[in-house]
Amino acid sequence: MSEPRFVDGYLGYLLGQANHALYKDFDSQVRAAGLSMIEWRVLATLHDSPPLTVSQLALEVLSKQPTVTKLVQRMAEQDWLELLADPMDQRRTLVTVSPAGRKLVRPLLEKARAHEAQMLRALAVPEQAALKKLLAKLAGL
Repeated sequence: MSEPRFVDGYLGYLLGQANHALYKDFDSQVRAAGLSMIEWRVLATLHDSPPLTVSQLALEVLSKQPTVTKLVQRMAEQDWLELLADPMDQRRTLVTVSPAGRKLVRPLLEKARAHEAQMLRALAVPEQAALKKLLAKLAGL
């Protein structure tokens, strides 16, 4: 009997495969709504968050700050986001979702919840909770 392949037990590989499995079908729903995946992540992050700085948002959506800066400007021009002066530091800009952005993302949030539930149905409810708790712990959240 041959030894198992390294990647079959490697956490990074397993997480990558799980991420791919989670997003491969949902990606088409995001694109059908007229959004890229990073636009989806921005709107999903901001829909129920307080306003964030661009650097905070970049960390949340797992992207580089210059990329997010350009994206935020474009999304604000499309009226999906609003840019606010930070009352604590006028040099900083805060980003929040606009009413139009909220309206755009709301149906996708429901689809994302349904898609996640379908993906997790192979696990018992306690396993689902444990998986999320362990992933958050690994991520330092």
